[in-house]
Amino acid sequence: MVKESRGPRSVERVVIVIALKVLAITFTGGVFVLLAWRLRLILLLVLISFFIAALLNPAVVLLTRQRVRRTAAVMIVYLVLLVVMFGLGYTFFHTVITQATHFAHELPTLVREAQNGQGAVGHLIARFHLASYFANHSSALAGYVAKLGKPALAVGKTVLSGFTSVITVMFLSFFVLLEAPRIVVGLLRLFRADRATDVRRILNLMTKQVTGFMLGNFATSVIAGIVSYIALVATGVPFASVLAIWTALVDFLPLVGGLLAGVPVVGVAFLHSVTAGIVTLIVFLTYQQIENHILNPLIISRTLRLNPLWVLLSVILGAETGAIVGSTFGAICGAVFALPAAGAVQVLLRELAARGYLIRSDASTLPDS
Repeated sequence: MVKESRGPRSVERVVIVIALKVLAITFTGGVFVLLAWRLRLILLLVLISFFIAALLNPAVVLLTRQRVRRTAAVMIVYLVLLVVMFGLGYTFFHTVITQATHFAHELPTLVREAQNGQGAVGHLIARFHLASYFANHSSALAGYVAKLGKPALAVGKTVLSGFTSVITVMFLSFFVLLEAPRIVVGLLRLFRADRATDVRRILNLMTKQVTGFMLGNFATSVIAGIVSYIALVATGVPFASVLAIWTALVDFLPLVGGLLAGVPVVGVAFLHSVTAGIVTLIVFLTYQQIENHILNPLIISRTLRLNPLWVLLSVILGAETGAIVGSTFGAICGAVFALPAAGAVQVLLRELAARGYLIRSDASTLPDS
């Protein structure tokens, strides 16, 4: 029996159906992309929360192996984390606020001493012959000072926004960590039994690699803060604890963290005395050589196993992508999480390739050319 050929109307109907499907898929994809872009900051916070939960999960697992219930283990880990964060924050901000208040109270005295050529500021003005400059540009300087309120207000808004984001991430990561077993079980149910075993193994390898790198990076940051604190205390530089915490926090950024941390610290040391500045500069340069050529390569080679080019590209892409998504906060998060994310992707690709999902299993048996 010969099948009847489709008439023009049936062909037109098929074309219309296909066109409608393409339009529906395009419209749905566009709406999804637009919605994701509008919610990009929330999605960024959720992604960071999952990342932090993955970092804290080994500590929770270690406590659960000691017959501690998971809820209690999560609460213990977060209690320790909050105590550490509160201690560092109190040390940093309390010292800064105290010194700023003291400076505000002493400012009229400093101005009078400077006008009379007395005090540290007055001696600097006399030494560099700046009295005539200040006299001729006093109105312009007053205008600059008056304009400092707007940047200060912007900085205050940024700090408040960052604090809100940190609180949000803490709450989200807490609940993610609390529900982690159920999330993993729900994910594994999407796969067959044999595939589920592979997925669980890959997830464990990714978590182990990311956690190992972050712990190593945290250790180098703590060492940088301790070395900075010792150098500043030994040379008598004020605000040693604040500058040491600053060094440890900024050193957490890959590649450029040490440089960004060292510039203001060395500058404060030089303002204190030339000897202190030179000693602090030598200490920072020496430690940066040790960190960049010994500690960081050791951590990256033993945890991430990334080549230097991939490391550089990962940090640049992570920072730029984060800046597009979340401005300065996103850029910092992108730079911090770029390397562990790249390591996790590398583990995923390596495991998929080893199981023949990316490369044909008979690729090794192909004849030589």
